[in-house]
Amino acid sequence: MDGSSLDALDARLLLLLADEPRLGVLECARRLGVARGTVQARLDRLSAQRVVRGFPPDIEPGSLGYTLTAFAVLEIAQGQREHVADALAAIDEVCEVHATTGQGDLFVRMVARSNDDLQRVIDTVVDVAGVRRTSTSIALSTPVPPRIRPLLERIARR
Repeated sequence: MDGSSLDALDARLLLLLADEPRLGVLECARRLGVARGTVQARLDRLSAQRVVRGFPPDIEPGSLGYTLTAFAVLEIAQGQREHVADALAAIDEVCEVHATTGQGDLFVRMVARSNDDLQRVIDTVVDVAGVRRTSTSIALSTPVPPRIRPLLERIARR
């Protein structure tokens, strides 16, 4: 599903759930001024189309002791993307991996408890068969955290 197929009601529903993820369908319907069945049908459709991927709590890694965030650009052997991605997914501290264009092949976000722990994580990543080279940067702060809200607000104004 592309963003153009979301309408203003979809966006308003998603904004409501982003602000209050524990809200029930009935309360969403009340606040949006639509029928309960409308909200349920839209949530079902948005979930089936993978617009909504779930409702887990958004947990700050620092609260689990992982206060250091780093990003690595990996150059990998040709034809090894799937294997390397699977191996990276098996490393607990690897939070996300993106296939990219440009100098590297994969962009990896990882967390660690300290600089020494980050070295251990990087060593684990470098040991993955197919990884040829890495370049790692430590995040000092996150002035703009991951967000979708501005995009939803734009759609909600349509």
